[in-house]
Amino acid sequence: MDDSHLQLLLEDLKSPDPAVRDRATRQLWRLWFEQKGSAGLEQLRRAEDCLQTGAVSDAEAILTQLIRDLPDFAEAWNRRAVLYYTARQFAKALGDCEEVVRLNPVHFGALHGIGLCHAALGNYPKAIAAFRRALEIQPYSLENQRLILECTARL
Repeated sequence: MDDSHLQLLLEDLKSPDPAVRDRATRQLWRLWFEQKGSAGLEQLRRAEDCLQTGAVSDAEAILTQLIRDLPDFAEAWNRRAVLYYTARQFAKALGDCEEVVRLNPVHFGALHGIGLCHAALGNYPKAIAAFRRALEIQPYSLENQRLILECTARL
């Protein structure tokens, strides 16, 4: 994908029209999942299938191997971060989210994840900073706005 198309999608995230924002959000997620073609997407789906059946260790193994094979596949790191977060392994999830953002600085999902991890670890100022960074990309995200308020109340 060319940078001009990406920039248009990112601008659409700031549109006052919710339909425009939703379309841009879906397109960005699709691009991120499909970054490494059908082979990468198939591995992500296999991991998700494992998670759906409760085979968490199998999903982790698939994602870890995918990261070894394709270390610049940001969505593989992001999916593993989600796995770690749901397993309450917040430090591991945080590390993977930070790698996602290193690879893809506009990955609003990973920025949101960084905020969630910091909040879970009681690092509220860092959580607020991460949610604010996510809001720079998705300014209409009510979830991030709400989490900023919740974290601020805990300071």
